[in-house]
Order: sequence, then C-alpha cells, then structure tokens
Amino acid sequence: ANRGMFATADLRPMLVERGVELSQSQVYRLVAERPERLGLRTLMALLDILDCAITDLIEPLPASGARHTGKAVNGDEAGTKSP
Repeated sequence: ANRGMFATADLRPMLVERGVELSQSQVYRLVAERPERLGLRTLMALLDILDCAITDLIEPLPASGARHTGKAVNGDEAGTKSP
C-alpha cells in the first residue's frame, strides 16, 4: 500500500517489465506466503519495484545447527580486514 499497490494484480505487470514471468497465483503466493525459495532475478525485481533494500524484505537468520565462531570464511577474525 505504501507503494500505491493494493492488489497482487498490480505487481505482476511490473515484474514482467523486469523480465520476471510469474502466473497470477505465483505472484499471490509470493506476497501472501513466506516463499521457500526466491530466485535472484525475482528478488532484484522486487527490490527495484518496491524501491527498498534487501534487509527490508529478508531477515537474515543463522543456519539451523550453525554456531557463530567469530571467524570469516577466509579464517580472519570477523569484522577485520587482511592487509
């Protein structure tokens, strides 16, 4: 509603303009339910259409069973840069 869209039918043509072809029922499920997966092209189109950041749509959660070690993927301390 904040973006002037009040029905899922408003979203579908905007997705098509950005190269994302979804059926009306797929668009409805995308809006009304939590998607199990979301393609990058669809995500980027939504960010553009809604003029928002990824953090406005997605809340990062740790992987189940994962524990934070404070290490980055490359082994450095998280939050620091290698010279």
